[in-house]
Amino acid sequence: MSTPVIRTPVIPAVPRERTVGRAPAVVLALLTVFGPISMDLYLPVLPALTGELHASTWAAQLTVTACLLGLALGQPAAGPLSDRFGRRRPLLAGAAAYVLTSVLCAFSPTIATLIAARFVQGLAGAVGIVIAQAAGRDLYSGGKLVRYYGRLTVIGGLAAIIGPVLGGRLASFTDWRGIFLFLALLGAVILVACLTVFRETLPRQDRTVGGLAQTGRDVRRLLTGRVFLGAVLITGFVNAALFAYLSGATYVLQGIYGLSPQGYSVAFGLNSLGFMVFGFAAGRLSARWSERGTLVLGLVMTLLGATALLVTAALHLPLTAVVLSLLTMVSGVATTTPPSTSLALADYPEVAGTASSLLGMARFAFGGLAAPLVGLGGAGTAVPLGLVAVTSAALAAAVHAVSIRRHAPHRSPVVAACRPLQATASKT
Repeated sequence: MSTPVIRTPVIPAVPRERTVGRAPAVVLALLTVFGPISMDLYLPVLPALTGELHASTWAAQLTVTACLLGLALGQPAAGPLSDRFGRRRPLLAGAAAYVLTSVLCAFSPTIATLIAARFVQGLAGAVGIVIAQAAGRDLYSGGKLVRYYGRLTVIGGLAAIIGPVLGGRLASFTDWRGIFLFLALLGAVILVACLTVFRETLPRQDRTVGGLAQTGRDVRRLLTGRVFLGAVLITGFVNAALFAYLSGATYVLQGIYGLSPQGYSVAFGLNSLGFMVFGFAAGRLSARWSERGTLVLGLVMTLLGATALLVTAALHLPLTAVVLSLLTMVSGVATTTPPSTSLALADYPEVAGTASSLLGMARFAFGGLAAPLVGLGGAGTAVPLGLVAVTSAALAAAVHAVSIRRHAPHRSPVVAACRPLQATASKT
């Protein structure tokens, strides 16, 4: 008599890492600037834009919200398309569309037209953000992957530093329309770089098939993963605090504390420097110490900074207290970014584009919904900004407690070449 052959399930292997040259790596990093540069470059002239277009503060902030929602809603389309057709073709189409919509923003005659154009600009910019994350998952795994996401955070922080500073400088000799033309020029530079340097990172044999039905199945599988869903919600909530800051800081620092556009750029740049430094450190710390430990550290920093901001606003404390509170909160958001992104994408290499799109959608959708709430109290108080930030940070901490901390994923040993193991008993 012989014992039946026992077959274990197929366990996906870690994708082999491929060598990527310095120039393509730089182009991938540049794709992350579509989000922050689209938001930050024109923030110093947002009050001037409000006056020229005869718009209310709330309506002007909708230009921020519209771009954020475009960045959010464009990603669920771009991610699955990149899984099916590869990374390069959707990227080129998105970059070209970004150039055209930036020009449309520059020539918008009314606030309503500008809001609509900003939404489409966000849709186009979303493609680059998805490709940057998904292509990294095509190329890297393990510690290299989380360090890669740390570098993306650094580039995003650097763009956030350069954006308002450059916007403040541009504001000295051009208006907000000229700033949007500059965005069109920057998009054209990135488009040329993609055409000449970027090569396909997703081989044809690794692409998904099945159309919308398969995309639906992939999305359901991702959202039923407790750790993935937790990482997505955490990303969304901490970025709600971040984008509330992006939307409201210009009115708080310039309107309440009287900073000039150039002074605002310096204060904003300091916070962005903290974002960049802590994002880089978080990538290294996650790879060498613990992804979950680094995530907890970031959540604690975000909550502390947001609480301090609310107290500062309620007590009308000096400018230094506001800047330090914002610096702590923004640095905390940066610290959460590499570990939360890695936790979300690490187990789904075969649908990295779709997974990345859901992560990005949460980041910008939550931010877009939070941004206009900051303006509900008018331009004369920072209390709404503090309330939105504290609520968002507390919700992120609560999600971590019920999803990430209590449900650590079981990581099975990798079976080479995705072949099932066979345990055959000897005949007796």
